[in-house]
Amino acid sequence: MKKIIAIMLAAVMAMAVLPLSACAKGLSGTVSTNGSTSMEKVIGILSEQFMEDNGDVTITYDATGSGTGIEAAANGTADIGLASRALKAAEVEKGLVATTVALDGIAIIVNENCPVDDLTVEQIAAIFTGEITDWAEFGGKGEIACIGREAGSGTRDGFESITKTADKCVLKQELTSTGAVIAAVKSSENAIGYASFAAVEGQEGIKVLTVEGVECTAENIIDGTYVIQRPFNLVTLENAELSEAAKAFFDYMISEDAAELITMAGAVPVAAAEAAEPAEQQ
Repeated sequence: MKKIIAIMLAAVMAMAVLPLSACAKGLSGTVSTNGSTSMEKVIGILSEQFMEDNGDVTITYDATGSGTGIEAAANGTADIGLASRALKAAEVEKGLVATTVALDGIAIIVNENCPVDDLTVEQIAAIFTGEITDWAEFGGKGEIACIGREAGSGTRDGFESITKTADKCVLKQELTSTGAVIAAVKSSENAIGYASFAAVEGQEGIKVLTVEGVECTAENIIDGTYVIQRPFNLVTLENAELSEAAKAFFDYMISEDAAELITMAGAVPVAAAEAAEPAEQQ
């Protein structure tokens, strides 16, 4: 546990001690990334640092959703796809490989004025499938407005897989980005939605619910007690050779040097999760 706490506290010092291995002499060119909108903060902070250390490299990011990012990696229109879900069997058969760079909780969010503070996974499923339609069931009032993501979204895939609601959700709004879901929940007192843990920190106008009494925090994501979580994956084509710049950026993102910045972006670096494993086995 001390190792986990140390990793999280290190984020405070991250800007004072910048990672040195991001710098690779003589690198140049453009690296294209495409995919998950939930990974915006993670890819943003890592890209910024890498470009600062390698002035002749430009990294682009198209926030198109996990499904599109995976397809972009498959057809070669992006160097690196970004997916906030695991690859499906059909995608693996195309020769795609997913490398997990971080873990992310899927936060269940309501309007800040909602009186509800905690729900079980079963209650969340009942709400999103239309079995429960009024907040009166939980001591509130008003018809519940479920806000979700579009088909192909990694956040939606993760949420529906864990809550067992695939193809069953009844949504008031189906939106195409994490930011749009947060904005919709802010604007409606009866709304409930789901969004990346990495995106909700510091957001005003919403409340993050506990799930079965467990808060959506980095430590609870690491130890698995917060059950609604998914991976942040880098997707590449197995037999395709990345450019020198793309390979250097890929290697940097999964290195220990990137862990502090990933933490600052609100996600949980894989290094932190791996550090927790020995403690769990004792």
